[in-house]
Amino acid sequence: MAGTDSVRAPATVTGQVAGDARTGAPGNRRVRRLNPRDRVVVVLMVLVPLILVIGLVWIPALSTVALSFTNWDGIGGLGTIKWVGTKNYNDIFTIYPPFKPAIQNNLLFLAVLFLFATPFGIFLAVLLDKELRGGRLYQTPLFMPVVLSLALVGFIWQLQYSRDYGLINSMLQGIGLQDRASPVDWYGDSSVNIWAVLVASSWRHVGYIMLLYLAGLKGVDPSLREAAQMDGAGEVKTFFRIVFPVLRPINVIVIVITVIEALRAFDLVWVINKGRNGLEVIGALVSQNVVGEASRIGFGSALATLMLVISVVFVAFYIPAVMREEER
Repeated sequence: MAGTDSVRAPATVTGQVAGDARTGAPGNRRVRRLNPRDRVVVVLMVLVPLILVIGLVWIPALSTVALSFTNWDGIGGLGTIKWVGTKNYNDIFTIYPPFKPAIQNNLLFLAVLFLFATPFGIFLAVLLDKELRGGRLYQTPLFMPVVLSLALVGFIWQLQYSRDYGLINSMLQGIGLQDRASPVDWYGDSSVNIWAVLVASSWRHVGYIMLLYLAGLKGVDPSLREAAQMDGAGEVKTFFRIVFPVLRPINVIVIVITVIEALRAFDLVWVINKGRNGLEVIGALVSQNVVGEASRIGFGSALATLMLVISVVFVAFYIPAVMREEER
């Protein structure tokens, strides 16, 4: 009798579960509820990031926008703040000489990074994707600049560009392309210093782009390339017609990163000469006005707000593009 019950019991349980599944009845299943300790953990996991984002991102950003409509010089309390409307913005576009060259330099950063550094990074990624012998040895020095801060990159290239002891001047003098009596002051000469900084910035950017595209190329379905080869397509045609369109999500990310890098052209020029003498960029102008000798916080906030607006435009383009890719 006991043996019969033990055989029938699983059938009864199975029938009950099946019946619950058919009827949708909850049956004897119990919903596990969070205990008080788990609730505290969940609340902290939500509140801590929220507080950090509000305190470190939203409040400073909104405060900067608000201060851009004032003439506050940072001296005295908040009671000394006076509302001046759009005067700071009007002054930026009309009577502030460094603003125009700063915009031009930021656009030059964008053009060089987008037209030269980015394609070169893609080219290196394609070469390394071919499983060359010693490929990892090549990747290490190419990617190393990415893990360095831009300020450190600036110090490294200061050694290369040194007027009297730099490697570049020594090489040019060694092959007879430069007179030893008049070496080039790469960072001091306003006619060439922007190009010297662009080389240093591109050195770092190339490694970043190479890594992104190398990771993307590793994920491309090999059957796509095999099908293209069977159709008689060459390496170049296969890449631009088949592989490159597949990498569209990475292409969007690279565009946004390049724009951000062009706007963040601050560390290098600040290390060199604080963004003066031909190296004016918007980020350096903000620092000069906010923490410089003038201490024009309202005016500097207006410059920072312009940078914020430009960034928001590209972020607004980037997020919908990524969302559409995920839906596809």
